Amino acid sequence: MNKRVDFPREVKVAAILGAGTIGASWTALFLAAGLEVDVYDPSENAEAFVRDYVEHAWPSLARLGLTVNGAMDRVRFFRTPEEAVVRAQFVQESVPERIEIKHDLYARIEPHLRADAIVASSASGLLVKEMQDGWKKPGRFILGHPFNPPHLIPLVELLGNDKTDGGVLELAEQFYAACGKVTIRVNKEVPGHVANRLQAALWREAIHLVVEGVASVEDVDKAVYAGPGLRWSVMGPHMLFNLGSGGHGLGVFCERFGPSFHRWWDDLGDPRLTPEVIEQLLSGVQAEENGRSFDSLAYERDSKIVEASRAIQYALQTDAHEQTSKARLVTAR
Repeated sequence: MNKRVDFPREVKVAAILGAGTIGASWTALFLAAGLEVDVYDPSENAEAFVRDYVEHAWPSLARLGLTVNGAMDRVRFFRTPEEAVVRAQFVQESVPERIEIKHDLYARIEPHLRADAIVASSASGLLVKEMQDGWKKPGRFILGHPFNPPHLIPLVELLGNDKTDGGVLELAEQFYAACGKVTIRVNKEVPGHVANRLQAALWREAIHLVVEGVASVEDVDKAVYAGPGLRWSVMGPHMLFNLGSGGHGLGVFCERFGPSFHRWWDDLGDPRLTPEVIEQLLSGVQAEENGRSFDSLAYERDSKIVEASRAIQYALQTDAHEQTSKARLVTAR
């Protein structure tokens, strides 16, 4: 997670609209950050689900140092979205990705929002300009797309456009940073935003390698997490290849390895998720599961994410301390 900062404008209340897995995860994070959280979901089981999710997420958030100001009991549940948003200075919307559902929700809540409230959608597949059609005044509506699970993965992709009020994206950046998130700006709207397109590109080639018999599902997964995935957890591809130049710069790297990349790119596959391909992937994943349950695998994922994040935090803190010590030494001389 990113280093936390103060909330903008003393934000104290956040609303969650849609309390499935994503909404429940957001709830846990916002509570950990010290906010009061008002939740709406039409499901009769929503409150039990969210409370259980928060309880199970809390130890991981605590290990990341994100619960210092938080409390699990500062959450309220409402039977209508109108009631859920009236106090909120920040609204995170995570209802199902059907445009008619979102438009109906926006029409219902717009008359009841605070004038200073920001509404951010978690949508991954819909475009902001499509969702804006559900608003009379879309100036304070933006994309705030997380990576699952939001309480553990720092990334939030932010997007507005020419209909977005000035300063709204900046306030959203401050808000998410105060929750420990890392934000990026999506400057041009494309389907899938940024991170989903990157993982879609990787998965496409991963499927191609399986379908072509180059490697099994399990071994392709191993090739990612035991290879470049470990590097990707600390730096992005451009900087990593820059470092791969041996200090000569990304330009030299491109000159040296450009022909190889061109050859690989020309040979990349373009598979489709046909019933036959799905069956092949399903069989491979079941073999990789090796009898382990969904819950045990999810726990393994979350535990590894937490420990990797803690290791990165420790490394950054150690580096900062060393840099400070060196600066003091130079000054003393």
